[in-house]
Amino acid sequence: MAEKFRRKSPEEFLQSIYKVHRGRLKIILGAVSGSGKTFNMILEGKELKKKSIDVVIGIVSASDRPKTIEQIGGLETIPPIEWMENGILKKDLDLQAIIERNPEVVLVDALSHRNRPDALNKTRLDDVLKLMSQNISVITTINIYELEGVKEVAEKLLGIKVQVDHCVPDNTLAMADEVKLLDVTPEQILNRIQDGFIDEAHEEKRKRKKLFRRDNLAVLRELSLRFLAGEVNEELDDYREKQGLIGPSGASERILVSVQYHWNGSILIRRGQQIAKRLGGELFVVCFRLPNKKLLKEEETFRRSIIKLVDKVGGEFEELPLTTEEVAQEIVNYATNKNITRIVMGQSKRSRWEEIIHGSIINKILRKTRNMDVFIVADRTEKNGERVIPAKWKEVNKKNPYRRMSNQEVEEHIDRIRRGQLKVYIGAAPGVGKTYTMLREANLLKRKGIDIIVGLLETHGRKETFEQIGSLELIQRKKIHYKNVVLEEMDTESIINRNPEVVLVDELAHTNVPGSKNKKRYQDVEEILKSGISVISTMNIQHLESLNDSVEQITGVRVRETVPDHVLRMADEIELIDISPKALRERMREGNIYAKEKVEQSLSHFFKTGNLIALRELALREVADDVDERLESWERKRTLRGPWRKQEVIFVCVNLRPDSERLIRRGFRIAYRLKAQWYVVYIQDHSPLTEEEEKNFENIKILTERLGGIFEMFETSHRRQVVGELVERLNEKRATQVIIGHSARKRLEEILKGSVVQKLLRAVRHLDVLVVADHKPEIVDGSKSDHI
Repeated sequence: MAEKFRRKSPEEFLQSIYKVHRGRLKIILGAVSGSGKTFNMILEGKELKKKSIDVVIGIVSASDRPKTIEQIGGLETIPPIEWMENGILKKDLDLQAIIERNPEVVLVDALSHRNRPDALNKTRLDDVLKLMSQNISVITTINIYELEGVKEVAEKLLGIKVQVDHCVPDNTLAMADEVKLLDVTPEQILNRIQDGFIDEAHEEKRKRKKLFRRDNLAVLRELSLRFLAGEVNEELDDYREKQGLIGPSGASERILVSVQYHWNGSILIRRGQQIAKRLGGELFVVCFRLPNKKLLKEEETFRRSIIKLVDKVGGEFEELPLTTEEVAQEIVNYATNKNITRIVMGQSKRSRWEEIIHGSIINKILRKTRNMDVFIVADRTEKNGERVIPAKWKEVNKKNPYRRMSNQEVEEHIDRIRRGQLKVYIGAAPGVGKTYTMLREANLLKRKGIDIIVGLLETHGRKETFEQIGSLELIQRKKIHYKNVVLEEMDTESIINRNPEVVLVDELAHTNVPGSKNKKRYQDVEEILKSGISVISTMNIQHLESLNDSVEQITGVRVRETVPDHVLRMADEIELIDISPKALRERMREGNIYAKEKVEQSLSHFFKTGNLIALRELALREVADDVDERLESWERKRTLRGPWRKQEVIFVCVNLRPDSERLIRRGFRIAYRLKAQWYVVYIQDHSPLTEEEEKNFENIKILTERLGGIFEMFETSHRRQVVGELVERLNEKRATQVIIGHSARKRLEEILKGSVVQKLLRAVRHLDVLVVADHKPEIVDGSKSDHI
């Protein structure tokens, strides 16, 4: 609070004045040429012109793309300066003419352009910075591999040289007031090439046999999603720091490996690196040591190798003095300051009696923090070394190609052939433009002669969305009588009888009116797909079932309408509609998302800037993970998330407390990313169950099956036998990882009755154990908004 009253320094004062007289910079980012960056830049320019903003075109690399040229319409163009290089016509901004014209906004295509040798500025980026210094705002475009550092990574992953005119510094995106990613699937890019929308004369097009391969396009797409997610993460950290928020944001992972200068240090770091890469997180490694104690020769050797390894795997290493005798407290303090989400440690070597006398660092950490996961790495010294390979679904009992199919297999094969295609547009929040984009694509398909109709559309009164319907055919909604009122739902039967090639179905997570044939809209969509009709649909990231806990942690709101993750997995295409939080809040203020009476409440609750930044990062990372999953399914060996151990079997241990659902969702997300078989196990130690326990039992069983896990229940005659029964089942299934929640018992109860977590840790030292954080949402708000 005192910061508000502090007088600005002269430097801060001058910086504030500079910002007032500085134009804004918006960058439209794409994975590759042909993503539609120029088209969208012009579209935004025309939208600004409708709002009476003075917009001109400085440079448009439209070439012969008819759709882009057609889009320019009545926008004024400042003629560029043309010059030749090696027989190729090039164009530079006429900087002086633009400055003399002095528009409010100038559209500048291809930011990574190198100017002619005698130009005042060497690069187009320098031109853009000059325009901004003249209080002229700029909207510009760039491909992900035109950033210096990213180009090197891209070439390493693709195994080919990427031809670019010029690279811009990696901090270019950080200079922008707004960055918008155009997420386009490889399928769309390939279709645009086939339709002639990507210039034949373009350098990349001539090399497209390599760069424009489906898998290479997927790698570049994932690279752009992950890079922007990293930028958004920094923005979120800055915002949370200014707001005085502490602890994990819920949008990303930060992994801390605690090591000593010992032979197992490298094992822990490697494991931490695998976890960080699979979860798209940052890696931190820390070693606490007594300041006055000299290292032994052997310890000094391990120290050098650990520092070298951390640097190699891209982590951040710190060696810190042990200022107290309490190592556990030092680790927790460090983890809290770094906003760590998961602490990685080695298994304790102490016996039960040694732990009673001397204590256990792991147990102390578990008592001192409940908002971080604790991952205890198995002690495999007596077992075979780990084999690290890419995580792919293991083919079990591969069929002999000469074996005749059964009647059931023939029917299943025919059903797969008959089934329609599913495409889903995903957004970080309502109002990002999913429905608008879906309608725009539908009109393009219709112009190509595709029989496409609107099955269900929610415009929410948005004029610009309604205008996009154009000449598309709408199926009338079905009227359902419920509690003396007439409600409307999608008429699935009429859609199937109409039998179009494609149908648009908005809001995939919607719950149907009681009495409908299907409880959820996604079930209606599955029925339509089975009938051979393709579906294009929309949903927001907060409606994904396995992210339910993360969304509550971010927003303080428990989303009730969810879509099982398998629905997205069966989608043939998933496309993210990206928008900055600032732009989304501006749309909200203009009344383009909700009715004006709801605007202020939404802006101060779900649509808070911090919430939107975190949800945007969550969406970017989730779509990036989906791209990576698809790369792995094509049997690529260079996925960005790296390798994992072979043949994981995961056990999620639950009780009948409501928070068990959180463990199941976490178990699913880990199992899915590791391609692991996973079980949810409940050991019943008393009978009969209470009414509330019966309800919770049914809920966890349904959730497990809904997410594709195997639910098993076993019985014991006494509470003290629970751990023994668990260990027996773990060994029986050859489990490699156990997931369990924090102990609900207080310290005194643990001393008197023991702790299931502590007993289990001692009993399964040959397995990895994840103790899941007991997250509480930062915001507890009773006023739940309609939009979730």
